[in-house]
Amino acid sequence: MKTLVVLAGVGQIGLVAASAMIPRLLHWREEIAKLRRLTQTVVTTYAFYIAGTNLAFGLLSVLRPEWLTDGSGLARSVAGFIALYWAVRLVLQFAYYDRKDAPPGTIFRFAEAGLAALFLFCACVYGAVSLTEGAR
Repeated sequence: MKTLVVLAGVGQIGLVAASAMIPRLLHWREEIAKLRRLTQTVVTTYAFYIAGTNLAFGLLSVLRPEWLTDGSGLARSVAGFIALYWAVRLVLQFAYYDRKDAPPGTIFRFAEAGLAALFLFCACVYGAVSLTEGAR
């Protein structure tokens, strides 16, 4: 189980690194400039909080997987929260995101499939950890 947690952590760190391209690909500078200053600040803050949360989950999983897999109530609760976080993100990808303005082409479809696979993998790994006592 530790190996799966580490792999999920690597995936989350990779997601944070890849997310650095999103502002350019989606023309955030131009889009955010259309918003009121307060809304610009809120959007930027949310983006950094999400990236920071993803990075924290990834680093915890890579550097201290045993903290998540020791079967304690706290470890199982944190793993359960991470599983829920990624499960909700997966649902939002298909139920909420409007893709009509998404970049065209195979690369975008491939990237979206990769993201969905990562979200599903993380939800399943952390969900399994949260349901397993002593998941070492």
